[in-house]
Amino acid sequence: MHERSSVAELAGILRGELDRYSPGEKLPSSRSLVDRFRASPVTVSRALAVLTAEGLVVTRPGAGAFRAEPASAPAARAERGDTSWQQVALSAEPGDRTVPRSVDAGRVLAAFTPTPPGVIDLCGGYLHPALQPERALAAALARAGRRPGAWERPPLEGVGALRAWFAREIGGPGGAVAAGDVLITAGGQSALTTALRALAPPGAPVLVESPTYPGVLAAARASGLRPVPVPVDADGVRTDLLAEAFRATGARVFFTQPLFQNPTGAVLSAARRREVLRLARAAGAFVVEDDFARRLAHEDAPPLPPSLASEDPDGVVVHLCSLTKFTSPSLRVGALAARGPVFDRLRAVQIVDSFFVPRPVQEAALELVGSPAWGRHGRAVAGELRVRREALLAAVRRELPSVAVDFVPPGGFHIWARLPEGTDEAGLVAAALRAGVAVAPGRLYYAAEPPAPYVRMCMAGVGGVGELGEGVRRLGVALGGG
Repeated sequence: MHERSSVAELAGILRGELDRYSPGEKLPSSRSLVDRFRASPVTVSRALAVLTAEGLVVTRPGAGAFRAEPASAPAARAERGDTSWQQVALSAEPGDRTVPRSVDAGRVLAAFTPTPPGVIDLCGGYLHPALQPERALAAALARAGRRPGAWERPPLEGVGALRAWFAREIGGPGGAVAAGDVLITAGGQSALTTALRALAPPGAPVLVESPTYPGVLAAARASGLRPVPVPVDADGVRTDLLAEAFRATGARVFFTQPLFQNPTGAVLSAARRREVLRLARAAGAFVVEDDFARRLAHEDAPPLPPSLASEDPDGVVVHLCSLTKFTSPSLRVGALAARGPVFDRLRAVQIVDSFFVPRPVQEAALELVGSPAWGRHGRAVAGELRVRREALLAAVRRELPSVAVDFVPPGGFHIWARLPEGTDEAGLVAAALRAGVAVAPGRLYYAAEPPAPYVRMCMAGVGGVGELGEGVRRLGVALGGG
């Protein structure tokens, strides 16, 4: 069992045993807990830290851990004041705005909610800790902290060497993107929200793929934008319908994930790549290219197409990418690439929102991508994702014969599974959680009504192929019970 799971489980056991002790009574020593649960001292220490953070335990250096005194009763509501006026203030819209600004993080939080102990997580969007380059990250951070000037304020656009590295990655060997076209961001989601705020005024439509990444739907609505869905098939966005959407809405922004699209895994075909750029130019619109999965190609993937940004000399494409998915959820370093006056707009929005990305984090990213560990990590992830993809597909065929996987992507973290017609998607997801497996409901990925029930199953967030198979078996139990 992975240590992080062990910490949660041990904390749960100790939490359930606290009633055996009176407030202020000393708990068993760490050594005795190590012996009793056959856990490492680090696991015991972290489990006690969880309970301490919850206010259930108090630790005293040199003395041990004690059950905390019960918290005092909360003050009466009248003493806290009346906040009901905020319901009016937060919902009232001046003038005749027809697209109220709402901030609903539910679609995004689904990927961050910790699964209960014993539940297999098939909906997480990050690499399992066993797949993360933790030693390389630690070494990079240590080296970065010793760099001359590492703790000084960085240039607002980002550290020059890191901008140049991203420019090479985005523009390819032809050098289509210059370092001066790149803005360093605090991860991909930050880049996305910056782009949407810079490119479209409140109330405007923004075209999105259907289905699409839930984070773009949440970010658009939080900015007062109106997401308009354009269907996707195995070759990417339907360009015939994209043309109609531009005509019908007058939209000036189209959000796309042309490589290993989330959630379908589709790769935009060569013909459609050209058509997307042509349609956007004709409409006077920007294409926001989310290239989140380029480093997540599987070992047997064919050669990858270049970024749309590398084929766009006219500044139509605003490109965003990130190191986060490929490394760790806490290495929140990404980039925006754009040409022309829009770059100044993007830069201004980021400065207003957050000033800049902390320099030590940028320096650590530079150390990481420049180390021999970077290439080794890429090869290891590519190989492991291929193995996991095949294991997941085999388990679906074995345990879920009524579920269809219409497209198998050679990259990314997940598969998009179509449930039998008439399946209660929400009911299945709830039943699956009771059976001990977490999957993502397909409804989260649609800006409008979904055409069929789906679930998304992620292969990267579990400990190995054994957990994948067991997770799918549990999903089969839930589906059969439904």
